[in-house]
Amino acid sequence: MIESRNFQGEEPNAIEVAAGTNGDYIKWVDFNVTYEALCTAYDLDVQSYEAPVHLNWIELLAYTGAKSGGNFDKGSLSLIRKLASELSEGETTIEKLTQDMKYYDYYYEAYEAVLGGMVGEYEIEQENEQGEKSWKKVYGLKAFSPIAKGFAYSDYDDFGSSRSYGYKRPHLGHDMMGQIGTPIIAVESGYVEALGWNQYGGGRIGIRSFDSKRYYYYAHLRQNFPYALELKEGSVVTAGDVIGYMGHTGYSKVENTNNIDTVHLHWGLQLIFDESQKEGNNEIWVDCYALTRFLYKNRSLTEKNQETKEWFRSFKMKDPAVTAYEQKAGEL
Repeated sequence: MIESRNFQGEEPNAIEVAAGTNGDYIKWVDFNVTYEALCTAYDLDVQSYEAPVHLNWIELLAYTGAKSGGNFDKGSLSLIRKLASELSEGETTIEKLTQDMKYYDYYYEAYEAVLGGMVGEYEIEQENEQGEKSWKKVYGLKAFSPIAKGFAYSDYDDFGSSRSYGYKRPHLGHDMMGQIGTPIIAVESGYVEALGWNQYGGGRIGIRSFDSKRYYYYAHLRQNFPYALELKEGSVVTAGDVIGYMGHTGYSKVENTNNIDTVHLHWGLQLIFDESQKEGNNEIWVDCYALTRFLYKNRSLTEKNQETKEWFRSFKMKDPAVTAYEQKAGEL
C-alpha cells in the first residue's frame, strides 16, 4: 500500500494497488469529486472543444485530486479554474505540470475509470417547430440520468449505510425513490452482462461499458414487467435507451416477489481494473450521489406504446462507441 497526503497536511488517504494477472492494478477508489467540481470541469471541457487548447475534464479533476489528496472543497473549484487558465493560455502543459506529481497517474486512472465514457462526440435527433426530426452532431455529455425525463424521484446520499437482509453489509449503490413503472434509462452505452432474478436485487440488469472498466447495476425492477421486452444478455444498448421499469422486487429467494417496502431504483457503479475484482471481496463500488446530480443535466425523454405498454426514448442517438463495438464484434 502507498499513501498520499493532501496539501493541507491532513490524514493521508489510502491508495491501494495489488499485483494482478496483468501486472499492478488499482485496488480501491474513493470517488469524492463533488457535484460542483464535476460541473466546473465539464463546462471548461465543453467550452474549449474547438479552442486551440481543448481542456480535458478528467485531467482537470485528476490534477486537483492529486493536489488535495482526493478531498474536494470550495477551494478545489479555484484550483480547477486556475489550471484551466494556465493551460488555455499556453503557459504550460498538463504533462509538464504533472511530471513530478507522484499520485497524478493514480488519480487520472481512477477518475477515467469512473467518467471515461460520459463525455464525447455523438449524434442526436432534434425536432423543429414542425415536428420534423433531423440528426445533429454534438460534443458534450453523452451519459444520461437513470430516471427518464418528466418522472419525479427523491434521493439522498445513502452510500455505505447499513443493510441487513441475508447478512449485515454496507449499501454499495444509490437509491432513487419514485413510482412503480417509471422508465429506467441506460446511463452509458454498453452491453448487457447480466439480466434476471437476484435474491438481493430482485429483477436486475447489469450493463458493462465497452472498455470493460464500468459495470452498471440496476435493481429492484418492476414485478411481472421488469425489463424492456427485447432486452437479453448480450444485448447492446445505447445511452439514453429505456432498459427497464422501477419497482420494489427483491429480498427473496422466490422470483418475481415484492419484498421491499419502498418503491425505488437501486443503481450502482462498480469499477473493474482486473477481472478478479468482478465478484468477491475485492469489488470496488463508488458513491454515485454527486454523479447522479450531475447526470440530471441529461435526462432521456420517453413516450409510451399504448399497445405493448412499453416506453421508448423519443430522440434516438448515435454513439460512436456503439458503432466501434459492433464493428469489432462483426470482425471476430
